[in-house]
Amino acid sequence: MSQYQLHAKEHNHLSKVTAAGLLVTLGIIFGDIGTSPLYVLSEVVGNGPIKKDIIKGVVSCIFWTLTLQTTLKYVVLTLRADNKGEGGIFSLYALVRRTKKKWLLFPAIIGGSTLLADGIITPPISVASSIEGLRNVTDLQTTPIVIGILVGLFFIQQFGTSTIGKLFGPIMLLWFVMLGVLGSSQIFTAGNIGIISALNPYYAYDLLAHHPGGFLLLGAVFLCTTGAEALYSDLGHCGKSNIRVSWIFVKTCLVLNYLGQAAWLIAHDGEKMGTMTPFYAIIDPKFLPVAIGIATSAAIVASQALISGSFTLINEAIRLNFWPKVKIVYPTNIKGQLYIPSVNWLLCAGCVAIVLYFKESSKMAAAYGLAIVLTMLMTTSLLTYFMILKRYSKVFIFSCLIVYVTIETCFLIANMHKFKDGGWVTLMIATGLVTVMWVWYEARRIKNRYVEFVEMKDYLQLITDLSKDLAVPKYATHLVYLTSADKKDEIEAKVIYSILQKQPKRADIYWLVHVDVVDEPYRMDYVVQEIIENDVIRVDFRLGFRVAPRINLLFRKVVQDMVTNKEVDITSRYESLNKSNVIGDFMFVVMEKFLSADNDLPIYEKMILKGYFILKEFSISEEKAFGLDTSSVKVEKVPLVITPPREINLKRVYPHSSIKHVDPK
Repeated sequence: MSQYQLHAKEHNHLSKVTAAGLLVTLGIIFGDIGTSPLYVLSEVVGNGPIKKDIIKGVVSCIFWTLTLQTTLKYVVLTLRADNKGEGGIFSLYALVRRTKKKWLLFPAIIGGSTLLADGIITPPISVASSIEGLRNVTDLQTTPIVIGILVGLFFIQQFGTSTIGKLFGPIMLLWFVMLGVLGSSQIFTAGNIGIISALNPYYAYDLLAHHPGGFLLLGAVFLCTTGAEALYSDLGHCGKSNIRVSWIFVKTCLVLNYLGQAAWLIAHDGEKMGTMTPFYAIIDPKFLPVAIGIATSAAIVASQALISGSFTLINEAIRLNFWPKVKIVYPTNIKGQLYIPSVNWLLCAGCVAIVLYFKESSKMAAAYGLAIVLTMLMTTSLLTYFMILKRYSKVFIFSCLIVYVTIETCFLIANMHKFKDGGWVTLMIATGLVTVMWVWYEARRIKNRYVEFVEMKDYLQLITDLSKDLAVPKYATHLVYLTSADKKDEIEAKVIYSILQKQPKRADIYWLVHVDVVDEPYRMDYVVQEIIENDVIRVDFRLGFRVAPRINLLFRKVVQDMVTNKEVDITSRYESLNKSNVIGDFMFVVMEKFLSADNDLPIYEKMILKGYFILKEFSISEEKAFGLDTSSVKVEKVPLVITPPREINLKRVYPHSSIKHVDPK
């Protein structure tokens, strides 16, 4: 059974609701959104006096945000846009990009970049919010503790999280139960049952319409749903059925906790919070150390989910040609678990810098959410186009578009004031990420536009003759070229030049390997075409955008299958080795481009290509990107000449003394 079939079988298994599946879902999916009660109402109250009407209005907004944004948009609607069981903005883009609409590229790049950028604040704010509870029981400085936890978390990524990952589900189950119990104790035990009336949407309307500054509080309210995008991104780990069922429990616990915090705040109407946060205020002092421990554990789980999600997002970006090729490690045998060192340590540096710059979770919250709301708007645009492709009712599509563009635009406007409070940090990072993705994608488009392809049939006889020409030293028994030619009857002119002219390369069998990245996440199959029997063979791999292109291993598997089926003889053609059935050697030839000086480019294209080659300096080599064994790879430098100068005003001048008169006879 192929990996593609195994994934399909696993996807069918994930579609079933089981107790184990629900527990895993709690540990993977809801970490970010689940830790939001630590800081949402704290951001609302700030340093000012508590106001009863505002608290009821805010809680009403939180409930309806969780209902309209998280439940209806993401849990009900967006989860339907799964790409063979996988979710996330790049998976959604892969679903709709086959229509060749270029504008779809922009929401994908912007959405992915802003998701990564705002994600840099998620681990610091989650861990800091939980650790700051220590201020109620000790005078310890919390900043070093937060940094220590974050650095330790990033350090263990290289070893994989298969062992501690088994604890994530139970930890989050305990966390959500604690949220529900703490909230219920305030609502019912303290006699504040009236707070339930805050679920009435009238209080949300009253806050937004009649209270000065009420609209700006949506910037704080929005923090309750920031994990919704991550929920969609992690769809492939648990399946939509498990997410939808477990969300009922998660939302109930979240709402109970928000109501409990609101009940406590209303009971202290007119007072100021000081250093105490509403979340820790509703906890019995005797239980506080235990609660801090559970909260910190939940924050670590939420941070781990964000880190793993970032690795997956970058891996998808590489396969979709949005990001430079970087080293990817697979620390465990668990499907989908990977480790990208460069991304890991960049995230670590970013998180530590965030902690050092903001120092407190309240200041982080003041900057949090501005970028992620842009991600949600981008998802809305792609989701709308997906619904059009799936022929949803036009009335339904238009209604969803109007509702969610209105909601998310309101959140965006309310979050704009965060720009000066630190939101500029995430927008600056997002802008940098957008630039990298656009330069990398656009440079490939420019290069591909000028790649010269030739007809294979025009050179087959020459290649056959070269293969049999004993006057030419044998370069390898099997010579393998990676080709970007989609058409099977074409090949790059540079490959022909490498074989026939640059240094004639005689081989017994020439292999042409083409990799096609398809829109299905885990597809793995191949097609073999014998262009000349036992002389020229082409292999086309069709790999999903989440499959690592380990061509060395995949190609070896193809050759093994062909030998088993007696389609090819790979034994050495040297007589002394052939009689002993010694396997012939394989040599991969990789073309590595450099920007030629012989270019006369428009300013835009020149800037894009210069940016591309600067980024290429930080990326891994082509042979490592394709998982090739470096001992059997020959790298050939190829000048990238896109637009040679149109006219060279150069003429020959003869010195008078060198001119010779020739007798015409």
